[in-house]
Amino acid sequence: MRTRNLGSQGLQVSAMGLGCMGMSEFYGGRNDVESLATIHHALDRGVTLLDTADMYGPFINEELVGRAIKAWRGERSRVVIATKFGIVRSAAPNARGVNGRPEYVKQACAASLKRLGVETIDLYYQHRVDPTVAIEETVGAMAELVHDGKVKYLGLSEAAPATIRRAHKVHPISAVQMEYSLWSRDPEDGVLQTCRELGIGFVAYSPLGRGFLTGQIKRFEDLADDDYRRTSPRFQGDNFGKNLELAARIESLAKQKGCTPAQLALAWVLAQGEDVVPIPGTKRRKYLDENLAAMTVDLSRDELSEIDAIAPKGVAAGDRYSANMMSQLQG
Repeated sequence: MRTRNLGSQGLQVSAMGLGCMGMSEFYGGRNDVESLATIHHALDRGVTLLDTADMYGPFINEELVGRAIKAWRGERSRVVIATKFGIVRSAAPNARGVNGRPEYVKQACAASLKRLGVETIDLYYQHRVDPTVAIEETVGAMAELVHDGKVKYLGLSEAAPATIRRAHKVHPISAVQMEYSLWSRDPEDGVLQTCRELGIGFVAYSPLGRGFLTGQIKRFEDLADDDYRRTSPRFQGDNFGKNLELAARIESLAKQKGCTPAQLALAWVLAQGEDVVPIPGTKRRKYLDENLAAMTVDLSRDELSEIDAIAPKGVAAGDRYSANMMSQLQG
């Protein structure tokens, strides 16, 4: 397993991590037995970065990751646990609030440590920036967690360049997480440049376009009734049809390359720089193995140019999230 550095503070992780969110919510039914086996299989294959958050479930995904680590026969020191705070769920299924107040940061961390069953969180992200709280106050509280030994490294998720700069002045930020894939190239509008200027690593979530780039999704009706994607703009109406055309073009190119569409999409993300670490999510071992095999897919300059022509910036039809959730991005 190849490794990559996130930031310049010493955090080293596998070149590809594992997103655990879908194991507990958002993408159809749960199967904790297979999910636990998938986490163990990932760790056995050399994956070291496990990504979760308190709002996934909510709360139960951290518990699942904690159980997996406790039951794994390997060394805890080999596992980099990344979790997040800041998105607050309510009784309404799609309602989301954001909280970055210093006292909440510490409460959330204590709760996550308990659910995960660990003494230290390796990488702690602010999940969304709270527009009502100065980033200096939030990161200041996060820095105190580092000082107290409860957290090792700090990260931000979906933060704007100016916010990243202000946060980094308070305490070194090791990683910025943002959606990045062949149909979500927003980080190229300043975030990646800012991270590289400051020596911050970049973690790409949803590198497979929420499954669309795998070529496995053909009809809206195939999505489970409780699948989050049924409410996502990119899976709605005309957008769905247009994005299917994009997926078909990527699938055609993958066939020429002799790999799967998912492997081509992940190989593209990996090729964007040694400071970029994708965290594709899956709850099945067979898809995990397919994803990891993307690290053996080398793309030439000509192939990268061809992919750029097929999937230029802004190619996807529809916004990444609903209007309410889009308003919480790039804080």
